[in-house]
Amino acid sequence: MSHTDAPTPAAARTRMTGVGRVLVIVYAVMALASTGRSLVQIVRRFDEAPLAYGLSALAAVVYVLATLALILAHRRGWYTVAWIAIVFELTGVLVVGALSLLVPSLFGHDSVWSFFGMGYVFIPLVLPVFGLWWLRTHRPRGARA
Repeated sequence: MSHTDAPTPAAARTRMTGVGRVLVIVYAVMALASTGRSLVQIVRRFDEAPLAYGLSALAAVVYVLATLALILAHRRGWYTVAWIAIVFELTGVLVVGALSLLVPSLFGHDSVWSFFGMGYVFIPLVLPVFGLWWLRTHRPRGARA
């Protein structure tokens, strides 16, 4: 990494102000909520709906990773990790949401992404779109176009 690619402290601070800070906070809340939900589901009733509860755990991992990646997106590599995590999240919400409508018996119980995140006021559907927009408009210096 050359000195021209290194983020300045000011550049890192401007990424985590205003909209960026709100985005990270919402991702952190979703990470906590989905982690808590999946742990309770897996410990108490995993045998009732292993696919749904496994998907909730996967969503929790994705939200934790996306939160960290957004915080560290000014560092080399983390910007790409943020893109991958958020695209995966959006794909998961769309696929699980569609399947939960078309084949509800497949899941047994709701997951975080079931019905496009209806149990979370559709935040799982809107959040990745907003996250991708933010990443696109706040590309760090030296990141590929």
